[in-house]
Amino acid sequence: DINECDPPISIYCGANAACKNVDGGFHCRCNPGYKLLSGDTQFQNSNENTCQKTTSSATTKDMKDVSKSPVLEPNESLLTNNTPLGTGEKGAVATWATEVLQTVESAALETALKSPEHKIQEIHNNTVAIETRVVTDNCSEEGQMFSLNTHMNSVDIHCNDIVQGNIQGPTAIAFISYSSLGNIINATFFEEANERNQVYLNSEVVSAAIRPQRNLSLSKSVILSFQHVKRKPGTRKAFCVYWKSSGERGQWSRDGCFLMQVNESHTICSSTHLSSFAVLVAFTSQEEDPLLAVITYVGLGLSLLCLLLAALTFLLCKAIQNTSTSLHLQLSICLFLAHLLFLTAIDRTEIKVLCAIIAGALHYLYLASFTWMLLEGLNLFLTARNLTVVNYSSASRVMKKLMFPVGYGAPAIIVAISAASRPHLYGTRDRCWLNLDQGFIWSFLAPVCAIICVNLVIFLLILWILKRKLSSLNSEVSTIQNIRMLTFKATAQLFILGCTWCLGILQVGPAAHVMAYLFTIVKSLQGVFIFLVYCLLSQQV
Repeated sequence: DINECDPPISIYCGANAACKNVDGGFHCRCNPGYKLLSGDTQFQNSNENTCQKTTSSATTKDMKDVSKSPVLEPNESLLTNNTPLGTGEKGAVATWATEVLQTVESAALETALKSPEHKIQEIHNNTVAIETRVVTDNCSEEGQMFSLNTHMNSVDIHCNDIVQGNIQGPTAIAFISYSSLGNIINATFFEEANERNQVYLNSEVVSAAIRPQRNLSLSKSVILSFQHVKRKPGTRKAFCVYWKSSGERGQWSRDGCFLMQVNESHTICSSTHLSSFAVLVAFTSQEEDPLLAVITYVGLGLSLLCLLLAALTFLLCKAIQNTSTSLHLQLSICLFLAHLLFLTAIDRTEIKVLCAIIAGALHYLYLASFTWMLLEGLNLFLTARNLTVVNYSSASRVMKKLMFPVGYGAPAIIVAISAASRPHLYGTRDRCWLNLDQGFIWSFLAPVCAIICVNLVIFLLILWILKRKLSSLNSEVSTIQNIRMLTFKATAQLFILGCTWCLGILQVGPAAHVMAYLFTIVKSLQGVFIFLVYCLLSQQV
């Protein structure tokens, strides 16, 4: 047998047709979606080619059949009128819902793959909206994205994740929105639901699936956009969830689903896998404490005054001009600007871009404050070390040259990396601060915890050096006592400025209210502490 369809012969059958090799010969066939005017299924050469595109009436009928599937009608025995479902009833509803989701996905994808020449197919009715797309060119464009839309909901997915290396034939993706399914598998199926927070479903249930594979882990996250069902003001938190089915059970779970952005009309989520998705919203029971607000404003106002006086003292008092004073001055300036911005702009959430800039500025200024604390610790260590090592002053000169690039440059690098990787997480719905989603808050807490740990080690080393020097009882006792006093002040500063944030982290559980008061009181009086320790209690000043 000679394959006339492959090179070097490569029989040409004309437009919309392909050569098919058979034992002892060959014939031509129209491509899928095309047929000969004569109704025959094959012909011999391009001169006999009359391939014409078939009508889409059959395909449209298939899609309508999917949207009217009886499986979409729930068994009335599964539902009760406004009565909480029992465990057995919830299990039955979950089983039925899982069957609905899987059946409709399979039917939509099978219908799409029956007619791969119709790359995009859509159907909408009162129950369900379906859009399918067929990929036949194995992602001809690099980085190609597909967007499917139904009922003002959408999904964006990379072409490579649809194809998944499948070069044997066409691949299809289906995106489905269910108009009323969310009324049945509602927020009571949320695995983290509790009595404290009222949770409700604030979107339609949508499904995204591909064939021939199903529920794959994706190389790049898909982006899902949900239109809100209800638009209500107030304190609330949105959750991106997917329908997690195991055996006869099913529930909404947050695993692998991440909140990206929320506005008045839509919520945008990302997911590392394909499944059925929705958006849940929780009205939190925590309300703002007016007493905490009063403590914040009074304490920060007093701190701003004290930080301004401290900065002027460090700047104008010539008798105390040295490296330590310069470090104190930079710390005071950073804290002053951070507290002033916090006091005046933390609630400016009306303009999203402005709120993100404010959050980024606060991120930078508080990180800079901690960086200058770290430099204070290093400077004290070099000063103490200079007592025991000859010609150690060269390290001090290096310190003077590098302290400004490090003090202001290191925080800038951290903020730049954070802003470049997740700019949408600067600013929350209620505050211009870092968003807690995707662990973004650790772009601040991780450097802070690292600096606190490093400074604690440094201060312990300094005290060990001073203990050894004091035991020698040489002529440098006054210098040693001065360093010891500075170390004591710096250690106290570390606990007041640094460990305050630990109180913030501990605002969970029964002690949350107490921790909130401690955090607010200590945090708002940091400026008073700096002025008291470094100015009022300083004999030189």
